[in-house]
Amino acid sequence: MAIDPGDGTRLDDVRAVHRFDEAALDAWLKDQLPDTEGRLEVRQFGYGQSNPTFVLGWPNADYVLRKKPPGTLLPSAHAVDREYRVQKALADTPVPVAKQYLYCADENIIGTPFYVMERIRGRVYTDNAMPGVEPEERHLMYQALAEVLAALHRVDPDAVGLSDFGRPGNYFERQFNRWARNYQETATRDIPAMHRLMHWLPPRMPAGDETRVVHGDFRVGNVMFHVSEPRIAAVFDWELATLGHPLSDLAYLCILFNTTSDEYWGVRDLDRGALGIPEQDEFVEAYRRAAGRPDGLTPVHNVHAMFRFASILDGVRARGLAGNAASDNAEEVGRLGLLMAERAWELAEAVG
Repeated sequence: MAIDPGDGTRLDDVRAVHRFDEAALDAWLKDQLPDTEGRLEVRQFGYGQSNPTFVLGWPNADYVLRKKPPGTLLPSAHAVDREYRVQKALADTPVPVAKQYLYCADENIIGTPFYVMERIRGRVYTDNAMPGVEPEERHLMYQALAEVLAALHRVDPDAVGLSDFGRPGNYFERQFNRWARNYQETATRDIPAMHRLMHWLPPRMPAGDETRVVHGDFRVGNVMFHVSEPRIAAVFDWELATLGHPLSDLAYLCILFNTTSDEYWGVRDLDRGALGIPEQDEFVEAYRRAAGRPDGLTPVHNVHAMFRFASILDGVRARGLAGNAASDNAEEVGRLGLLMAERAWELAEAVG
């Protein structure tokens, strides 16, 4: 039986809002990349909400290009230069990343900065239930998620040249302030739960000033699994990567255990045992062992992560309404910001 490569690998024609001068790009890249002879064909990945991503195909080679979207953007958003830098820095670590070929800051080529990386073939699942996967393999794939995230958090930022990749200390507080501000600046609707969370979280911020490289958006949809094996071939979408507290990444990934299948493809309402999906405690324990940590998550970590994600999702909706989102379901995904905020408030109320 053929293995489903997952919806995240789907390629479409380039969306009208993201079109650029392909001839100018072709001419520029022919001096930069090997095997780029002949006619360039450009296709766009249909999945993804931040930086538009494309396959560049020539008769003898193909690569992936990722660029800033067009339009007016928040000052710190869509930092493709940081994505390129962190992946290049992680190239010789146990963290699987695509090979990075070049970064171009010149907006005269295709209108925005961009970078080009290796094209890796594998499976990308937009659904955390990973449809079409056998339960035993699915269990091993969740184990791989825990182990790769732990591998990232074992990387010494100083050793890979990332000591200045972010500010150390007060990470949870700084993230709360950033995403509260972003929501207030770009809110597409009034979400009462967001305002309640903005009052609830500050006096309860998780403790700890630990500083490691964090991905910022580590989830099932942002990793590519090997085409036929239950291991991760590459981690993508490093736009939110910085220096921060590793448990923030873990809590963000664990959102899937606290939401239902109609709330950004959560697994809370699924028969996890039959599917081979671990419970949150089991998953956290697998991560904790792989990372060599003595501690795990608290409910406040989960609430913080869901508040942050609610703000991100509403920002996706804002880009969708503005017409410059990276995919055509941005407004649909953005509506989930409301559900995410409400689910976070339910957890907060349970904590007291």
